[in-house]
Amino acid sequence: MRDGVNLAANVWRLAEGEGPTLLVRLPYGKDVMGITMSVMPNFLAFLEAGYALVVQDCRGTHRSEGEFVPHLADRTDGEDTLAWIAAQPWSDGTVGMYGASYLGMVQWEAAATGAPALKAIAPSVTSIDNYEAPWYSAGGALSLSLVTSWNAMMYTADAQRSLALGEGSLARVQELVQALLTQESLNDVLPTAEVPVLAAYGKWWDDWMAHPSHDGYWDAMELTPELKNVTAPALNIGGWYDLYIGQTVRTFTAARRNAGSEQAREGQRLIIGPWDHLSVDGVYPDRSFGPMATAQLMGLTDLHVKFFDHWVKGDTTALDGVAPVKIFVMGIDQWRDEQDWPLPDTTWTEFHLTGAGHANTAGGDGVLTTEPAAVAGHDTYLYDPRRPVPTAGGACLPMTPGFGGPVDQRTVAGREDVLCFAGPVLEELVEVTGPVSVKLFVSSSTVDTDFTAKLVDVFPDGKAINLCDGILRARYRNGLATEELMEPGTVYEITIDLTCTSNVFLPGHRIRLDVSSSNFPRYDRNTNTGGVIARETEAQLVPAINRIHHGPGHPSRLVLPIIDRTDQP
Repeated sequence: MRDGVNLAANVWRLAEGEGPTLLVRLPYGKDVMGITMSVMPNFLAFLEAGYALVVQDCRGTHRSEGEFVPHLADRTDGEDTLAWIAAQPWSDGTVGMYGASYLGMVQWEAAATGAPALKAIAPSVTSIDNYEAPWYSAGGALSLSLVTSWNAMMYTADAQRSLALGEGSLARVQELVQALLTQESLNDVLPTAEVPVLAAYGKWWDDWMAHPSHDGYWDAMELTPELKNVTAPALNIGGWYDLYIGQTVRTFTAARRNAGSEQAREGQRLIIGPWDHLSVDGVYPDRSFGPMATAQLMGLTDLHVKFFDHWVKGDTTALDGVAPVKIFVMGIDQWRDEQDWPLPDTTWTEFHLTGAGHANTAGGDGVLTTEPAAVAGHDTYLYDPRRPVPTAGGACLPMTPGFGGPVDQRTVAGREDVLCFAGPVLEELVEVTGPVSVKLFVSSSTVDTDFTAKLVDVFPDGKAINLCDGILRARYRNGLATEELMEPGTVYEITIDLTCTSNVFLPGHRIRLDVSSSNFPRYDRNTNTGGVIARETEAQLVPAINRIHHGPGHPSRLVLPIIDRTDQP
C-alpha cells in the first residue's frame, strides 16, 4: 500500500496471457471463510469464464500487515490494490469486485475513489451508510445484537492474531471465545457501553458507543455524497429479511440518480430474494418460499457472470434480456422482472388505525381501514425496559432459529404491550411491493421512548408472518443528527420507516400492523430518561406509559405501496 504496509492475497491467474480480474477484499480471513460463503456466487464459474481472481485480507486482519479499524483504510487500500492488479503482466487492466456484507462495503469505498481500473461492482447485502445500517438504524436505535456479536467475533480474531505474534494473552482470547459462544450474555448487560469483554478490549467499540447520533463521526464514513465519484455500474443484491435491505434499495435508487457517469447510473441492477444476511435458500421454520427461491436455482452466479462479461469484458450482448430489477414476490412465491424501483405503477394507499381503545394483543379491537377514522380515540400500553418485547424475526442477523427472518408473531402478539391493528379478511388478493412506512400520532409519560412498527401477514389458520418492520427513537423524530426530547403528555406526529417488502396477501388473509416500543435484543432498550442510553444502569430504567392516538385530529396510518395487476396472469 502507499504507506508501505503489505496486504496478503490469494491469486488465481490465467495460464497464459492477460485477462480481466475480479477482486474480493474481506476482513474474515481469505484462507478461513474465503470466497465460499453461502451468500456469495460460485467462484469457479468466474475462473471458467476466463477471469483472474484476487482474494485479499483487509489491513490488520489474518495475514495482512497493519492495524484493522473498520472502514478506516478500506478506501485507499482498495484504490492501491486496484492499481496493483492493473499493473500486473497477467492483467488486461480491467477489474470488477464482488462480495457480501463488509465485502460489499469495501467495493463502494473503492468505487468512490473513481479508480479507472474498476469497471463494475456486485455488492450483496451491504450499505453505504454505516450508521443507518448496520451499526445503528434508520430510527436511531443501536443494533445491539449485531454490534455485540460482530465485535466479539472481530476482537477474537484480533486477539488470536496478537497472541500468534507473541503479544496479548491467552486469557483474553478465551474470554472473547466464551463471549462468542454465549452471545445472549453480551446483550443483557447494562450499561451497554460497559459490556465487560467488549469494553475492556476498547478500540472502535468506545467510538461507536460515544456517537449515538448520526454526527460527524458517522458522516465521515457515509458514501452517499461520494456517489458523484462512482463510475462503475453496480449489481445490488439484497434480501427481504436482510439487515441491510433498506440501504440496498436506497443505494440502488440514489446511484441511479447521482452516480458519476451515465453508464454507472443506467447500469445499476437490483436483485432481491426472500433471503436474510446469511442464507439464500428461502427456507425457514415458520415459512418456506419454495424451491425456486434459492439463489442457486434462480441463477445468481450466472447473473454475476453476465454482469461482469458486459461491463468488465465489454460484451455488449451479455445482459440482453436481463431486466434492471428482479424481485421475489412472496405470497405467490414467484420471481418477477421489473424496470425500476419503486415500481412505476405503485398506488400509495393509506390504512388508518382505529378501534375502541383496546388494541392490546392480537385479540384486541384494533382495526385497519382504508376509510379515515371517524371517531377520536387512543390505545395505551406500558413499555417497561426491564421487560422488553423479545425479537421475533425480522431483517436482522439470524443468531438462532426464530430470531431473524419470517417468524410466527403469535410468540409475541399476546403481550399487553403490543398493539395489533388488523384489516378485514380479504376477499381478493392485495399486492404490497415497495417502501413501507407508518405515520403515528404518539404521546408518552416520559421525555424519550421508542416506537416500533411491524407489517404482518395473518394467515387463515392464525399464523402471523412478519414482512418488514422499523423503529424510531423519539428523540430523533426530526432527524438523526439532533436530539429533541418530548414534553410528557404532548402529542407528536412521527414517521417510522419499515424499509420495504414484496408480498401478495392472498384471499382469506388479513393485513395487520403491530405497534410497540421495544424489539430486544435486535435493538437496545430505551431507558426512557432522555439521558445517554448506553451509559445508564438498570437502576435508572424508567417505565413509560405510551399512547397511539387516532381519529380525525390524529390520523395515524399505515402507508402501503399497492400494486394492481389483476389484468396479468
